[in-house]
Amino acid sequence: MTTSEPSPTKMQPTLEDIEIQLLLEGIYQYYGFDFRNYAMSSLKRRIRGIMQAEGLTRVSALQDRILHDRQCFDRFMVSVTVNVTSMFRDPSFFLAFRQKVVPLLRTYPYIRIWHAGCSAGQEVYSMAILLQEEGLYNRCRIYATDSNELVLAKAQSGIYPLELMQDYTQLYLKAGGRRSFSEYYTAAYDSAIFRASLKENIIFSQHNLATDRSFNEFNVILCRNVLIYFDPILQRRVHQLFYESLCTFGILGLGRQESLRLSPYEKQYEVLAKGEKLYRRLS
Repeated sequence: MTTSEPSPTKMQPTLEDIEIQLLLEGIYQYYGFDFRNYAMSSLKRRIRGIMQAEGLTRVSALQDRILHDRQCFDRFMVSVTVNVTSMFRDPSFFLAFRQKVVPLLRTYPYIRIWHAGCSAGQEVYSMAILLQEEGLYNRCRIYATDSNELVLAKAQSGIYPLELMQDYTQLYLKAGGRRSFSEYYTAAYDSAIFRASLKENIIFSQHNLATDRSFNEFNVILCRNVLIYFDPILQRRVHQLFYESLCTFGILGLGRQESLRLSPYEKQYEVLAKGEKLYRRLS
């Protein structure tokens, strides 16, 4: 008589795991924001930080406060959504965009660009500057979207700390900048206010990659350093959304730690710039 080996036991969720799932479900049901498929390890760290800031010791207490206090929910949104960015972040990416993508865009009479997960807008203005210098901005429309209304408002203002401009200038030059970076903003007190002309062809709008659908067909989609915070299920959803939103031969730009590997659409793209996460849709 043979005995079968016991099947491996499935890891039981902790009480904290259960409470976090209930919190995320409550936020989705009440506010319509879906964090249920965000990478759990990163999300846990952020929720623990929010609890500490709110003076709470249990996730269930945070859920109660978020669902009954809109201001607490707004603070949650600022803390849990990832807003780390800068002008010309990863300058080699922008340099490759100038060299590899701009010549392709010159063949289009009108160019639609979607910057998904634009955060506070620094990379959106970076792209506007690049396109102005390449003589393409007048025939471009940039759709800058994020799920967080508060950071979108900051992006639309185009106002950033003046103390950052020195670092941004160095990144701009490494990205192939052709002018004096100070030409693009006005210094006022401790702030740098970017030129109104950079906003002329930018539309800032709320869009949630976890729940919303495509809203146009694009020649370029940029979504950099966002997918790393999603679990594989949500990553597949977003890759499908991008594939369906790109025109044939459209360009997809991802973050340094992101790729199309293991995506169901991997074979539908070609690498456009070796070493940079720039892809062109083939079919």
